[in-house]
Amino acid sequence: MAETRSALVVDDERDIRELLVMTLGRMGLRCDTASSVGDARAQLARNSYDLCLTDMRLPDGSGMEIVAEISQKHPNTPVAMITAFGNVEAAVEALKAGAFDFVAKPVDLTVLRDLVRHALDLGETQRNDTSAVAARLYGESPAMAELRGTIAKVSRSQAPVYIAGESGVGKELVARTIHAEGGRANGPFVPVNCGAIPAELMESEFFGHKKGSFTGAHVDKPGLFQAADGGTLFLDEVAELPLPMQVKLLRAIQEKSIRAVGANTEVNVDVRILSATHKDLSQLVADGRFRQDLYYRINVIELRVPPLRERLDDLPGLSARILERLATHQGRAIPTLCDDALEALRAYPFPGNVRELENILERALALAEGECLNAQDLRLPQPTPATGSGTAGAGPAGVDPRTLDPRDTATSGLPSYIEEIERAAIQHALQENRYNKTRTAAALGITFRALRYKLKKLGID
Repeated sequence: MAETRSALVVDDERDIRELLVMTLGRMGLRCDTASSVGDARAQLARNSYDLCLTDMRLPDGSGMEIVAEISQKHPNTPVAMITAFGNVEAAVEALKAGAFDFVAKPVDLTVLRDLVRHALDLGETQRNDTSAVAARLYGESPAMAELRGTIAKVSRSQAPVYIAGESGVGKELVARTIHAEGGRANGPFVPVNCGAIPAELMESEFFGHKKGSFTGAHVDKPGLFQAADGGTLFLDEVAELPLPMQVKLLRAIQEKSIRAVGANTEVNVDVRILSATHKDLSQLVADGRFRQDLYYRINVIELRVPPLRERLDDLPGLSARILERLATHQGRAIPTLCDDALEALRAYPFPGNVRELENILERALALAEGECLNAQDLRLPQPTPATGSGTAGAGPAGVDPRTLDPRDTATSGLPSYIEEIERAAIQHALQENRYNKTRTAAALGITFRALRYKLKKLGID
């Protein structure tokens, strides 16, 4: 027979304690209660618990003291804070101090049950083990070891996490790892590129719409929040959200409820928010292009993913893993990197980070003749003494024409050589802009119509 799971309920109001005990009891938990910080400490010293719920204001202190004590002495016990309705600042502080989640008074029992379920799922699976994290995020460098350790900690919380990092460092992989290692692993992981949704459709995409709410709304459609219910919503490129949508998103996060376009009532949603961008979000706040209140709400915990140039010691092992995956997929022998290739990679700044490394190795694998890839096979852009930042001599997407072998012109002629330069520039820009054609055209400095023509002419799918 399975051991009964237990919870500690800390609140100085008897009716709140009784409500919580009754609700948790119906979920199969044995409950102990405390009415003060002192009582709670005494209970924690005598017993171990699968969950703790504590009020913020207590007669002899603050619930924050209980959060701190549990985080330090009982790190495997999730603790959730009960706060006054609308006191978002207190809830955010509790999350930063190590609280698993928070629930506002008057307590919504549906929200409470969801919270308890995720907390218990987390405890049962013992996801504080960092071995699974290491399997997803390779690297022996100090920067990666620190990143994995932080991920292991934040995975045990429900706090919103803001993932900062340059393009191509693996921000979505970090988000997926946080989801997979947390109490929501059995729920959906829903990624969304905020820059790829037209502004006029954004509210409908996020919150859904009712049939007939606007022209073309022929059926009821759930939104991204409903799709992520019980799991995680990953807002990639969150800096691209227009200001009106930022207001609506802030309210949905704070109230944990949404209203579909054309609906008369709100519905509760149980979603953890993870967000990311390669831009400097704090600078956008200073410039008035991103709401400060939303910034603080999604940035309860900030997690920086290091660029590849800060972990060059990981290059040999990371490259070997990538080559093994690519070669296995193609059903061919797994190649190695020659010493001069590794030396060239170490000297290269990698503006596109891990994603660019994968592209470089995939291209080298396709074009190289031997089983040991040398520096020439990599065809890395070569810097020149030109003014300005970025890759000297590169086109609008940062592609250096010299990555294409000039000897090719001997057989294919100048027009074909120029086409290859165009193709490389367009493919690079598409990758950098996540295959969003509107943004790709803007990055290349051409019209959308011109890009569409080039894609068709060059046979790029």
